[in-house]
Amino acid sequence: MTFARRALVVAWKDVLVERRSKETLNSLLFFSLLLLFAFQFALGPDRDRLAETLPGLFWLGFVLAGLLGLGRSFVIEQENDCWEGLVLAPGDKAAIYVGKLAGNVALMLIVEALLLILFAVFFNADIGRALPALSLVAVLGSLGLAALGTLFAAMTASVRARELLFPVLLLPAQIPVLLAGVQGTEAALAGEPLAAVSHWLELLVIADTIYLVVGVLTFDFILEG
Repeated sequence: MTFARRALVVAWKDVLVERRSKETLNSLLFFSLLLLFAFQFALGPDRDRLAETLPGLFWLGFVLAGLLGLGRSFVIEQENDCWEGLVLAPGDKAAIYVGKLAGNVALMLIVEALLLILFAVFFNADIGRALPALSLVAVLGSLGLAALGTLFAAMTASVRARELLFPVLLLPAQIPVLLAGVQGTEAALAGEPLAAVSHWLELLVIADTIYLVVGVLTFDFILEG
């Protein structure tokens, strides 16, 4: 079985499991609604204040929802006694990482799309014009978050305090992605061309590349560790 086919099988398996149970997706949507209610009460009707904080709120919602989803990437394998199957599977273990990553990115993009719609409804935000630029920034940011999140989820899956350890490991390493994502989102919502923040997008692409390379090269050791 080729590398790409192995990765596709793993990603499709995760998609099917989530489609049947909807456990993670429902949890993320409920959590996102709670966040939006909290943001709504905190900000109130002040439009100027809302415009200043909206990019940060977008990414705060994305990251917190992503932490919940990514943290369960390999917990389901533990719960169903599939961990040994992953370890003993023949072939390049990096394909498992790529498949898990693809499934996580797909789930995050679904949640982020719904979050954008809810933000537009709750805060009366006009995101129609900014949607192409926002989509690009969201995809790049999601890839960076999921690339490292999938790796750390594998590292902490068998740790008793994984709920505490996972965000402690992930959040500091995601600072470049968060900074670049917020700056790109701010430019998109302000109607500025992304070329005006090209240095931030370059940082986002570089961070994504580094995280992906590190994940592919180290996943085999982590899975068997």
